[in-house]
Amino acid sequence: MQKVELLQQRLHAIADSVRQHPDGLALIGLGSVGKELARMDEYSDLDFYAIVKEGAKPAFVDNIHWLESIAPVAFKFRNTDDGYKLLYEDGVFCEFGVYTLSELNSIGYNEGRVIWADDSVPVDIAIPKNPPHATEESVEFLLGELLTNLYVGLCRYQRGEKCSAMRFVQVYAIDRLIALLPYMQESQPAFVDGYSPDRRIEQRFPPSQIDLSPFMQGYDKSPESAKALLDFVSQHFEVNAALKGEILRLV
Repeated sequence: MQKVELLQQRLHAIADSVRQHPDGLALIGLGSVGKELARMDEYSDLDFYAIVKEGAKPAFVDNIHWLESIAPVAFKFRNTDDGYKLLYEDGVFCEFGVYTLSELNSIGYNEGRVIWADDSVPVDIAIPKNPPHATEESVEFLLGELLTNLYVGLCRYQRGEKCSAMRFVQVYAIDRLIALLPYMQESQPAFVDGYSPDRRIEQRFPPSQIDLSPFMQGYDKSPESAKALLDFVSQHFEVNAALKGEILRLV
């Protein structure tokens, strides 16, 4: 059986399990098994919310027989108060939460897809009441953060704090670069994750447009990564000469 077919079958089996439970109300698929079904592939996992009746959540979370009865489970751990990460023996990985209808109205998530829902459940259950809102940050703010991330990271590198340096230069500064990219280049059509802007960045800004690898060269190469990123942003924005000079001095 192909992995995509296995994922689809397992998702519907989970929906059937929730449906058969006396306190089950709905199953919402999220991510590549939700509204973004077109991007499901062999590397996808099953992200979902099980919606249950008021008062039934503890039983669903404390005892996940409704999942374990479907297929043998190789690994599980409770990563939040609401749910688990779980791996079936056949390689199907799940990340899920259990919520009541009242809880669902107060949490944020990307719009999903109803896999199954009881007739008593609102038809718009998969549409979040509190969708993610992109923070409106100015170019000046983003550029200032990026440059100061480079400076602080290089200072820590010179101090011998290579792990912290790597994170400042090759993680935090890259987060700011991702936010700045739409101001530099036109984005290609792709699903945008409101919670993780780095998702599918290669589809939105293909390597033919921008090669990100010089900015993330690894643990021992924060100076080289910082220099490459500084050179790149300097081509697109006016960079403060004093701060640029300090960064170059530390490279």
